[in-house]
Amino acid sequence: MKVAIVHDWLSTYAGSERVLEQLLAVYPSADLFAVVDALPEDERAFLHGRRPQTTFIQKLPGARGRFRAWLPLMPLAMEQLRLENYDIVISSNHAFAKGVLTGPDQLHVAYMHSPMRWAWDLQHQYLTESGLTSGLKGRLAGPAVRLLLHYLRGWDQRSANGVDCFVANSHFIARRIRKAYRREAEVIHPPVDVERFALQHDKDDYYLSASRLVPYKRVPLIVEAFAGMPEHRLVVIGDGPDAARLPRALPPNVRWLGHQSAEQLVDWMQRARAFVFAAEEDFGIAPVEAQACGTPVIAYGRGGVLETVREDSRAPTGLFFEEQSAAAIRDAVRRFECRRAAFVPEACRAHAESFSVARFRAHIEGFIEARWRDFDGRRPSA
Repeated sequence: MKVAIVHDWLSTYAGSERVLEQLLAVYPSADLFAVVDALPEDERAFLHGRRPQTTFIQKLPGARGRFRAWLPLMPLAMEQLRLENYDIVISSNHAFAKGVLTGPDQLHVAYMHSPMRWAWDLQHQYLTESGLTSGLKGRLAGPAVRLLLHYLRGWDQRSANGVDCFVANSHFIARRIRKAYRREAEVIHPPVDVERFALQHDKDDYYLSASRLVPYKRVPLIVEAFAGMPEHRLVVIGDGPDAARLPRALPPNVRWLGHQSAEQLVDWMQRARAFVFAAEEDFGIAPVEAQACGTPVIAYGRGGVLETVREDSRAPTGLFFEEQSAAAIRDAVRRFECRRAAFVPEACRAHAESFSVARFRAHIEGFIEARWRDFDGRRPSA
C-alpha cells in the first residue's frame, strides 16, 4: 500500500498536529502533504525530518507569515495536489484537507478535528469576535466575508462526497459531521501523551487555568469569577491575543504567569487543586492532561469535555457548570469544595489513560486496515 497523509497547514505544534504525529508513526513510509508549511524550525521535531509537499500558496507573497490571507484560494490549492498514485489517502482536517481529489480505486479516510466551525454553526460567533458585525470594519468587510463563508460552506459540503469514511475526534464532532454532511462517523478520540504527566497526590491550594488566550477559551471570564471569590487562589498560564482583555490590575488572589515551558506547565498542573476550563471544545486535550496528573476538572458542560470528564459515577473526575458566566463558575467551585474528598487522584489518572497514545494508534490503525480490506475486496480483480 502507498499511503498519503494530507494536513490542512503546518504553522505550530498544537492539537491537530499531535494527531498528525501519531498518524505518521503508524504509517512511517507515508508521504506528507499540506497547503502550506510555515512551521518554525524549533517545532519541527514531531515530523522526524519530513518536509511536506505543499501547494502553490507556499510561493505566494507573505504565505509563511500570513497564509490565512490566502484562505479563499485554499479549496483550489487542495484540489491541485497530485495523489493519484496512492492507495490510501488519510486527511487530517479542520478546514480544507478532505477536499483533495481521489479516484474510485483509492480509499479516502478523513480524520475530522471538526468541520470548518467558523463557516458553519459558529459563523456568527466568529464574525462578532472578529469585529465584522458592527462599526466601519463590519460595514466594509462584513458582507465580503459573509459571501466567502457562504461559498466555503457549499464547497465543504460538496467535497465531503469524495470521502469514503469519516472519523471524528469526539461524539460531539460526529454530530457536527452528521449535521453538515449527512454522514456518519467512527469516533476515535485523539491521542494524549499521558506518560508526560505523572500522577501526584499532594495538592496545593490554588486552581489552575492553562490555555492559549483566545476569545473562545473564556479565560477573562474565569478571572472574573475568581475576583468574586477572594478566598480561593487562581493561577493562569498562557498567552495570546486575548491577554489584552485580562484586567490591568488583577485581583490579589489571581496570578498570571504568561507562557510557561512544558516542564513548568506539568508542575503547575500536578499541584493544582483543580483545573478550570470554560471553553466549548471539540475534544479538549488539557482537561485530560490535568486528569493524568491526578487533578480533577471543573468545566463548562458542553462539547468534547462531556466525553473526557466523568461527573456522575462512583469514581468522578470532575464536575460541570451549565453556562459560561462568572456566577456559574463560582457555583461550580463551591460545589467542588463541598465534594473534594470524592475526587481521588488515582481515579483521575486511570480515566486519563483511556486516551493514551497507544490506544489511539491501535484504534486508528485497526479501523483503516479494516476499511481497506473491505474496500479492496470490492474492487474487481485484474
